[in-house]
Amino acid sequence: MNYYDIYKLVKSEDLNHHGTLFAGRMSEWFVESCFIAAANEYKHPENLVCVKVHELNFNSPIKKGDIIHIQTKICYVGKTSLTAYGKVIRNDDDRILVDGFLTFVCIDDKGVKMPHNLVLDKVKNEEDLKLIEKVKSFRG
Repeated sequence: MNYYDIYKLVKSEDLNHHGTLFAGRMSEWFVESCFIAAANEYKHPENLVCVKVHELNFNSPIKKGDIIHIQTKICYVGKTSLTAYGKVIRNDDDRILVDGFLTFVCIDDKGVKMPHNLVLDKVKNEEDLKLIEKVKSFRG
């Protein structure tokens, strides 16, 4: 699966008491970005709900005026679930500032889990292989 790209400008209203990006705002943007990847792959966003944030690692502060690039993609599919990986970089820097995994479940109009019938592409690179192994480690 391909990465989906979202860009955000960090403004004054996004900051915490330390003058850096508030974790709650980053979490909101992160969940939204991962949902966009899941919804674009599944094509029926009305049937997707977020059920778990497996990890959200804050590796480096983000400051006012930074333009952040959020990249998300589906890295694992179960019968009814989709797990997305996301990573955040600053401007054109390759260092990962934030990364993590979220799982969405496909439900019908009564809230009952249903199969999504998605299949992941074959693993193409070392990064995808590492993501799949990481997901398997917290899925049991």
